[in-house]
Amino acid sequence: MRLSVHLAVVVSALVVAGSNANADTISYSLGLGNPAISGYTGPYVGVLVNRTSGTTADITFTSLSSGSQTFLIGDGGSAAVNVNASTWSLSSILGVNLGTGFSPGPFSDGGSGNQDGFGSFNQKVDDFDGYTHTTSSLSFTLTNLSGSWASAADVLAANASGYVAAAHVFVASCASAASCDAGTGALATGFATVPEPGTASMLGLGLTLLDLARRR
Repeated sequence: MRLSVHLAVVVSALVVAGSNANADTISYSLGLGNPAISGYTGPYVGVLVNRTSGTTADITFTSLSSGSQTFLIGDGGSAAVNVNASTWSLSSILGVNLGTGFSPGPFSDGGSGNQDGFGSFNQKVDDFDGYTHTTSSLSFTLTNLSGSWASAADVLAANASGYVAAAHVFVASCASAASCDAGTGALATGFATVPEPGTASMLGLGLTLLDLARRR
């Protein structure tokens, strides 16, 4: 399968146990933008991986806002992930936009592919071309056909460049997704990604140790 991602993020991963014994989640924050959007303050997109069983997981990409900008998701490589499985299926793609005048979709399986300098991802979801088709929330389901995932953190794995997820972002001039208007064009478009959980965890551990050292 091919995947393309347009946003890059370097932030921490948070693992949360689900209320169901067979479900748990991990969250990623896409905060590292490529040169096209790096002038706008992130993070740009939140990614939630919800492992609903040993072989299924729901993935949700959600637009974030910063000041007077909101970062909508759209176009080719709208959402991209690197699936930790040999074979899998993609289903239940759903995109919504809380703003005015938007018509998200149609959506399609984008397969695998390179995402603007962040390396190749093995699964992407494509939206129809253009700002008016962007989404504020894009979700889909992955089913592992070659094994099982022990936890939400196992669902995705770093690609050759060290990233697990990415998104194609449209910078909109609005303070929240609900206040965006399709009649106003995007200020910029670009891509963002997030590193593997191990990298983020090590970063968090390093900061904790640094803080402890300061207190002594």
